[in-house]
Formats: sequence, C-alpha cells, structure tokens
Amino acid sequence: MRIDYDSIVSHDGGDDCPACRAQDITGFALLPAVQAWEQVNQLPRHALALHGAAGLIGSMLAEGAERIEVEQALATLVDDIEAQISEELTFGGPTQGTA
Repeated sequence: MRIDYDSIVSHDGGDDCPACRAQDITGFALLPAVQAWEQVNQLPRHALALHGAAGLIGSMLAEGAERIEVEQALATLVDDIEAQISEELTFGGPTQGTA
C-alpha cells in the first residue's frame, strides 16, 4: 500500500487542505464523541483515544502500510500538535470562537 503521507500531514494553505479538514473533523466531531463515550461507559480518560488510534493504525498496517512510514508521519503530527499547544498556551489558550 502506497500512501502519500506528505499530502495527509502537510498543510497546503488552500481552502480544501486535507490536513486542515482532517483536523477539523477530529477536533469538532471525533474528540467530543470519544470523551462522551468514555464517560458514559466509565472508561479511563483517553482509553478510547489510545486504543482507537492504535486500531486505526492497525488497519493501515493490515492493508500493507509500512510501519516506519506510519511512525514518521505520526511523529510529524505529534510535533505539530505539541507546537500548536505551546502556541495556544502562549496566547492564552485555544480559540473560543467569535462573539
């Protein structure tokens, strides 16, 4: 399986940026749903996030993705997320919307 990881993890600055769209879906839909499912099912916090991520990565590996390439792409994303968190803390937290 050949995956164009650059197109998945790199922001292209366009309105249809795949990385931005994936982040938006994750942030606005998946994360709140996962947190609710954990609470309702009395699971430890982040249990579904960790196992869900591993399961989704496992499906990539089962389809033939190379582990080293997946790990490199994941490392890039985690580096970006850490930078974003640091930036948000510097500016007083994540955006809260507009009033």
